[in-house]
Amino acid sequence: MARTKSSQRWLREHREDPYVQRARREGFRSRAVYKLQEIQNRDRILRPGSVVVDLGAAPGGWSQFAARRVVPGGVVIALDILAMEPLPGVDFIQGDFRELQPLEALRARLGARRADLVMSDMAPNTSGIRAVDQPRTVYLAELAVEWAREVLHPGGDLLVKMFQGAGFDPLLKELRMGFTKVLVRKPDASRARSAEVYLLARGLKV
Repeated sequence: MARTKSSQRWLREHREDPYVQRARREGFRSRAVYKLQEIQNRDRILRPGSVVVDLGAAPGGWSQFAARRVVPGGVVIALDILAMEPLPGVDFIQGDFRELQPLEALRARLGARRADLVMSDMAPNTSGIRAVDQPRTVYLAELAVEWAREVLHPGGDLLVKMFQGAGFDPLLKELRMGFTKVLVRKPDASRARSAEVYLLARGLKV
């Protein structure tokens, strides 16, 4: 099947993307790692020995980066609906975060431990129709917030992807009620035309 002009344009842009090229040189699985790296450099959310949950982990860039900063002593428990090649220090579960069985598997892997950080880079398969895609994104973000409240220890942190638009302000308000501080981050590696931002909620309130 012949590629459309838009897909050809995306492929060309992807190949020429400096973050894509840098990820290949440095051995990272995706350009998304540089979003997390910038947040880490600024906010120091990953610490040696931490227990980290990575939602929407595939292909593994965030898990790969996080494991290098929390291991030894810590662990990254990652989940995605897609398969992911093994990574040192990363305990991977394949499953749909919206379903009960993968969540039970996550709880089992955590055991008696509480998480220090929950990260969510989850995003729905986009249709290109904003009125359809935005509610799906908000829903995933809300699920991540709900899950974080269950598994984080008091004072723990949450980093969640969100798109500016309908539902953004209510979610921001909810986070501010449940956490000590909430920051909005737009890393340089996020494409300028994208409405993508990351909400960093610090210090889960008891």
